[in-house]
Amino acid sequence: MNCNVGGIDRILRIAIGALLVGLAANGVVGWWGWLGFIPLATGLFRFCPAYPLLGISSCGASSGKDSCCK
Repeated sequence: MNCNVGGIDRILRIAIGALLVGLAANGVVGWWGWLGFIPLATGLFRFCPAYPLLGISSCGASSGKDSCCK
């Protein structure tokens, strides 16, 4: 599994995911807030399953195949 989420994309995914999960845990938003686990997980693992299907990578051009968005 190659990393395809890097930089600002990763930070935004973790922040938005944590915010949604926190709001759902406190009952501020409905059940859909638990979907925040998806961007949270993709940010933490640096892999988005939709990116390869769409041919996208936010790691940048300088990262090689074996790199993990360093």
